[in-house]
Amino acid sequence: MSDNLYARIRARFPADLARPMLYRPDGSMLTYGDADRISGQVAGLLDALGVGVGDRVAVQVDKSPMALMLYLGCLRRGAVYLPLNTAYKPAELDYFIDNAEPRLVVCRPEAEAAVRAIIGQRDIAVGTLDGSGDGAFADRVRAQPGGFAPAARTGDDLAAILYSSGTTGRPKGVMLSGDNLWSNAETLVDAWGFTDRDVLLHMLPIFHTHGLFVATHCVLLAGAAMLFEPKFDAARALALMPRASVMMGVPTFYVRLLAETGLTREATRHMRLFVSGSAPLLPETFQRFEAVTGHRILERYGMTETNMNTSNPLDGERRLGTVGRPLPGVDLRVTGEDGQPVTAGAAGMIELRGPNVFKGYWRMPDKTAEDFTADGFFQSGDIGQIDGDGYVSIVGRAKDLVISGGFNVYPKEVELVIDRIPGVAETAVIGVPHADFGEAVVAIVVREPGADTPDEAAVLAATHEALANFKQPKRVLFAADLPRNAMGKVQKNLLRDAHRDLFKT
Repeated sequence: MSDNLYARIRARFPADLARPMLYRPDGSMLTYGDADRISGQVAGLLDALGVGVGDRVAVQVDKSPMALMLYLGCLRRGAVYLPLNTAYKPAELDYFIDNAEPRLVVCRPEAEAAVRAIIGQRDIAVGTLDGSGDGAFADRVRAQPGGFAPAARTGDDLAAILYSSGTTGRPKGVMLSGDNLWSNAETLVDAWGFTDRDVLLHMLPIFHTHGLFVATHCVLLAGAAMLFEPKFDAARALALMPRASVMMGVPTFYVRLLAETGLTREATRHMRLFVSGSAPLLPETFQRFEAVTGHRILERYGMTETNMNTSNPLDGERRLGTVGRPLPGVDLRVTGEDGQPVTAGAAGMIELRGPNVFKGYWRMPDKTAEDFTADGFFQSGDIGQIDGDGYVSIVGRAKDLVISGGFNVYPKEVELVIDRIPGVAETAVIGVPHADFGEAVVAIVVREPGADTPDEAAVLAATHEALANFKQPKRVLFAADLPRNAMGKVQKNLLRDAHRDLFKT
């Protein structure tokens, strides 16, 4: 029997295919039967366009039900799905097309001319989909017969390629197999208690692991439903919560919800679970959300290369400041600079092994070999620690580590001290070149709306009381906000670039 990922997902559809799979913003629904029919039409069109098994399909479109059907249709055809952030510019798209060599590119109608210019004379088909799921590609899908038989695939074959954010060097194509995605989806459905009675409030983008794989697969494997919204809107989220049972979001979602006067225990009483990931959740956000709603947000840890690795428990202590314990089947260890495991509570590199870990970087064998240990662990680049109870905390990224005067400074430790100061909304700590220290610790602080304190002296005084001298910022700068990527992660590389001359004379 084929291990085609669509066929495996389809086997978990409810027996009654008339059940809703998703609700559109206008209240209309797409059933599981609709999804089976439309994904078959998509697969048939891909075949007609010359997309073969293993060919890449690059997709840069706005979120819509048809865009999701395009993903399922690619799996069904045996093609490799390549979602691209809608914020990417033509120059970036040029790199992805050149690197991945897709057989088909599906884009927004307004981007078609630019895409065709990038493609030039290469034998690459182009289709268009707009934000409502209409366009030339959708028209051709609807003209296709359904019932396309899932292509023969093994679990080890590629199902998707997602490009890393590329904060340093060229973006890397992360190769994810059918087994990578399936194993993680099965684990999460069980870990988070998904059933066919759940309704997920889906406000995440679907060009990213979180919205495309984690959220959507949990729904499909449980035979559940989702409220499929084009983007996050706090007021809209509150209005939809009486119809939902689960919400997945990034920390920014929860910060914005807390700014809504309508967020109360009553407003969230229908919800059984709030999940946060893709960026660190500030302790004060966790605490305020619990105080206002009575819900303890479940924080978990994942990355493009591995999907989800750890999770706080559905039943049990969701420990503040941690991302929980390793998920079943995931081996996680923390190692020092010598590559050996560190003692409990000590910080070091998080290394991962399991069926969720990706196959390697597309056409980058040297980089793949560099990032895996001899015994098969992926070196995540994340710095973390494991407490005596097995709960994992993320200290920061290895590339964000500041080495000042020969001492290692983990930015998260400094950020937590500054974030506790009244008037501080959030902080980013970076290392900036310094003639004496090699790198100097610098804090970029965003004050709460309307606040004009603390000033630099107050922040420096607070860190002087709480931190060793080498960890204390040499300067504190203030900003209206912090640069973030599409999933809410602070882009510290941009901050380092902006302030690299701060200490030059």
